[in-house]
Amino acid sequence: MKVKEAKEMSPEELKKSLDDSKDELFRLKFQLATGQLDNPMRIREVKKDIARVKTVIRQRELGIYQA
Repeated sequence: MKVKEAKEMSPEELKKSLDDSKDELFRLKFQLATGQLDNPMRIREVKKDIARVKTVIRQRELGIYQA
């Protein structure tokens, strides 16, 4: 996900995206622990997606960026 995509989302879509990303990160970490993970770089990508979404949510709370 790109920052531009996140900024274009509604608050409900951001919340859903955040929840989905957190769920995916949990599944990826579980696969890593059991030795079933094929692409360990995906964990890093998902963490960055979570950070991007949280940043956009916080910017909206502070009124820095208005959608």
